[in-house]
Amino acid sequence: LSLHDANTITLELRNLHSRELRLRIIDELPFQLQERNHQLELTLPGNGHYSARYTVRPFQRGAYTFHNINIYVSGIIGFMEARQSVPAQHTVKVYPSVLQMKRFALHTLQRISFFQGVKKMRRIGHSYEFEQIKQYVSGDDIRSINWKATGRTGTLMVNHFEDEKAQQVYCIIDKSRNMKMPFQQLTLMDYAINASLVIANTAIRKQDKAGLITFSDKIDAMLAADRHAGHMRRILETLYNEQERFTEASFDQLFLAVRKVVKVRSLMFLFTNFESQYALERVIPVLRKLNKLHLLVVVFFLNDEVRQYGETTPSNTEEIFLTTMARKFSMDKEYIAQQLTQYGIQSICTTPEELTINTLNKYLELKSKGMI
Repeated sequence: LSLHDANTITLELRNLHSRELRLRIIDELPFQLQERNHQLELTLPGNGHYSARYTVRPFQRGAYTFHNINIYVSGIIGFMEARQSVPAQHTVKVYPSVLQMKRFALHTLQRISFFQGVKKMRRIGHSYEFEQIKQYVSGDDIRSINWKATGRTGTLMVNHFEDEKAQQVYCIIDKSRNMKMPFQQLTLMDYAINASLVIANTAIRKQDKAGLITFSDKIDAMLAADRHAGHMRRILETLYNEQERFTEASFDQLFLAVRKVVKVRSLMFLFTNFESQYALERVIPVLRKLNKLHLLVVVFFLNDEVRQYGETTPSNTEEIFLTTMARKFSMDKEYIAQQLTQYGIQSICTTPEELTINTLNKYLELKSKGMI
């Protein structure tokens, strides 16, 4: 199953009698789904077959156990029901959002990506591998005109380049208590995990190498950047097992591990969260050192509900105080983004719901500019 997605469950039913049956089906769902009134009502034709479908939306990663299927058959009048319990115990794993990963794998195709929020980035500069010669179209870089091919064909021809390959892209996930804040029944770390899965898959599809680091007060997982067959499975299994911790994040430990293991300049997305200017000031020296070695993108979260509340008009003294504090929180986020920019560090301040699309666009932007 896929985290935070609508997963379809199908029950195959066959009636061996000639008389149609009115059924009420209660599937004993895993306790994590918190579905207490789940049931299906249907009519099964005589000697017929029916596929009963319903959807579940899990909000926690882990093992989910489905138990027996209880079928209640109504009598002719409908006053009585016969119960039949079908043993169907089965355990499935709920992984990070694999469905979202597959959707964005399609959205990176330029023909459909515009309508899904994935931006088409124009390449800047010439630090790319030569691909082919094509006819000039409006918007192409005139510096790429191939004059010899133009002379031969009598039409403007330009050299087209493809992005450099085999560049390293790391997703670094902060697992400390900063990431336990819930939004739409998922924690910030769950959103970061889903986004990391999309970034890793996109990087590998673009012939780059994807790596993963998770940390809290210590380094918990570290997968070196690679793109060989089976690497996405390793990333998926690692993300499946990750859990938030109640400890404080040690950015010093992160820097030491990165300096020791990652020897090649890489693009690094650091998923964390800062709620105050003081929280940023404590770690900014480490972030600056990381940014000197690699292209660092700090991804932190904007609380859209707080921002919207700060824009409301207060009607009493208490609301004046609350809206003022809400505006201060929003201004702190803006200050954090400005401070990171001042030190030359790329950043993304986003709502949890838009995390994946904004991070993916940033990856495509930096790649198109040849900054990795």
